[in-house]
Amino acid sequence: MKESGGRHAARVAAGILVTRVLGYVRERVFAHYFGNGAVADAFRAALRIPNALRNLLGEGTLSASFIPVYARLNEQNKDAARVLAGAILGLLLLASGVLAVLGIAFAPAITAIVAQGFDGPRRELTTVLVRILFPMTGLMVVSAWCLGILNTHRRFFLPYAAPALWNVAGIAAMIGAAVWLNGRGLAPAEQLYRLALALAWGTVAGSVLQIAVQLPVCWRLLRGIPLHVSVAPEGVRQVIVAWAPLVVGAGVAQLSGLVDTFLGSFTGEGGLASLGYAQLVQVLPISLFGVSVAAASLPELSRDATTATANEQLRIRIATGFRRIAFFVIPSAFAFAALGPTIIGALFQTGRFDADDTMLVGGVLAAYGIGLLGQSTVKLFASGFYALRDTRTPVTIAASSLVVSAVLSWLLMKRFGPAGIALGSSVGGTLNTVMHLRDLDRRIGTVLQARDWRNLGWIVLAGVVAGGAAVGVEHLLGGWRPIPKGIAVLGMFGVVYGALTLAFRHPDATRAWQSLTGSPVN
Repeated sequence: MKESGGRHAARVAAGILVTRVLGYVRERVFAHYFGNGAVADAFRAALRIPNALRNLLGEGTLSASFIPVYARLNEQNKDAARVLAGAILGLLLLASGVLAVLGIAFAPAITAIVAQGFDGPRRELTTVLVRILFPMTGLMVVSAWCLGILNTHRRFFLPYAAPALWNVAGIAAMIGAAVWLNGRGLAPAEQLYRLALALAWGTVAGSVLQIAVQLPVCWRLLRGIPLHVSVAPEGVRQVIVAWAPLVVGAGVAQLSGLVDTFLGSFTGEGGLASLGYAQLVQVLPISLFGVSVAAASLPELSRDATTATANEQLRIRIATGFRRIAFFVIPSAFAFAALGPTIIGALFQTGRFDADDTMLVGGVLAAYGIGLLGQSTVKLFASGFYALRDTRTPVTIAASSLVVSAVLSWLLMKRFGPAGIALGSSVGGTLNTVMHLRDLDRRIGTVLQARDWRNLGWIVLAGVVAGGAAVGVEHLLGGWRPIPKGIAVLGMFGVVYGALTLAFRHPDATRAWQSLTGSPVN
């Protein structure tokens, strides 16, 4: 059971890795052409607004409500499961289509509220970009539906690798537009404006490509997709009943992101873009390890919840997932906190993105590092509630955490700028996770046993020592260029962390070593 879950998580992680590598290339190109200025601010804000709607209706809510019902029905009656899948897709398309039309119509008002701190030119550009990007919402919701079908049938790589095409389209759009605009005698501001429009259209095209590679596989698995809009088929009402509080919960999460956007718009030119760059780095370990383990665990947790020893099975699977996530995320958190500017310099310092931008964004990343473990594990703990068909408790907890996060971000922003927003978000995210774990302990018994806390202590110690060694190397290499310096510093961090966790006999360090070398640890 555990090994199967590990293989599934590895496939998810592999798909996410492909997407994130190309996502990094996309952001490196974005940094080169847009830097950390006004147009970058506008594009980040414009992408955030339709993305909030996509996440509201898509993967974050659909998988937790749809997968348990569809998985159960698929084992009992495949024809009924097929009809359920078609009905859910029809309802999703209808809802996202209506909301997208409303979003396009009310783009100026939405922009004025969310990016209230923008000056006139940035707000006007944001409005134009929002109108271009909103149709992407419906396309990405279809992609989320594909993910639910594919994950239930244990096809984990494709749905997480498909977004790589979204990144490829964005890269092609930026490079193609830059080459076409070069030498046409346009003012720099006009060039950036047109480049932003090209990137927006390329982003929409990437959404089309993303679902184009998934739908044929879903079609084969379902033996055709009986698309229709109806709540009559078996299981539809169950999905909707479970989905409604999840939408509210996702609304809380998306509201958190929109609050960050709102506050970031008041931090001056480049403030909102700084949050965007740091979040892109922050989300790598969250998605690569946190999301991959949670996504692979949810179908299995749903099955565990129906067994005679449900609570024990759930505790074991959740504790194992936490241990695996923590092993990879804890070092990321220490690296972000101690080496933020070094990491950002190596990743983004190019073209219009200069050394001052590196220091600003590096400070934001360091603040995000503080809450990384909590934000990486919250989906796993929430999946325990979803498996028990309880979608309300995570919503209540998330709402409470949002209030704390928003208040702290507002207060800290006045002192630390964008980094203060990130720090408030980190504290709120950690509180969210702690409350999830507390309530899950009450429901199924103590999830994390003494051995789990002991393993956590060993990797924290390894992270502290590795961070100290890396900071020492960073000072020795002060005059090096960003990329070789980043490779050397992070290389030292990784070697020290890996060696110490192997010496401590951490289960995941041992497993990783055996997977890489094919030989046991001496």
